[in-house]
Parts: sequence; structure tokens; C-alpha cells
Amino acid sequence: MEEKKIKGRKRHISVDVLGLLICVSVHSAAISDREGAKLVIARALAICPTIQLFWADGGYTGKLITWVMLFFQRTLEIIKRPKGMFKVVQWRWIVERTFGWLSRYRRLSKDYERTTFSSEAWVKISMINLMIHRLEPG
Repeated sequence: MEEKKIKGRKRHISVDVLGLLICVSVHSAAISDREGAKLVIARALAICPTIQLFWADGGYTGKLITWVMLFFQRTLEIIKRPKGMFKVVQWRWIVERTFGWLSRYRRLSKDYERTTFSSEAWVKISMINLMIHRLEPG
């Protein structure tokens, strides 16, 4: 299989039900979304081994569901949007909301970093800053 010649990077994050970051994985845009999801799921389970259920959008359907069950004995549930109309689905927007929070940080608005390691670090720093500001009174 020939690798795609796509420039840029993709960010995959795993969040809890509040939208707070569990882990992040930044990699080349040439890697497919399903392969990137494997990286972030493995990291999330290394950090929080008690996770039993993962929610994902329609882009992660297919063999990834059986891969998660086979390798980790966990459930990957695909949350699909209703066809033909807009309807708020309870768990669908959590990750998108977190990406929205993170995109407020100038350093994350574009891909300024030279390495994926520093890119992941800036996502973590931004999330720490966001959580600290939520703890402060007033």
C-alpha cells in the first residue's frame, strides 16, 4: 500500500465526559484516522486502565471496533448523527467542544511546532491552563 503524500499533522485526543483531556496523539496527516485512533486508545488505556467504553464519530467505523475488542476487551461505540436533520446527540460534541477550547490558544491555532512531541506538549499545557482558570474563583 502506498503512503499518501499529505502535508501537515492530525491531532487525536481522548477526553472524559466533561471534555477534560486524558491523552493526546499528534502524528503525520498521512496516517489514517483509524490508525491514529489506535494510538490514542492505547495511550488512554495506559493512563486510565479502568476505561471500559469509548465513544467515537462515524469516521471510526469498521475494523477499529473489532480491534479494540480483540486487543483491549473494551467497547468502541460509534455515535452517529441523524440523517437529514440537525439534532443534538448527547455524547457526540464533547471532543469537538474540547478542540474548540484548545483552538482559542494562539499556539494551537496553526501548526507552529517542528516536532510532534512539542505539539503534544502544547496541547497538554493549554489544557492545564484551561483547567487552572476554571478552578480560580471569580
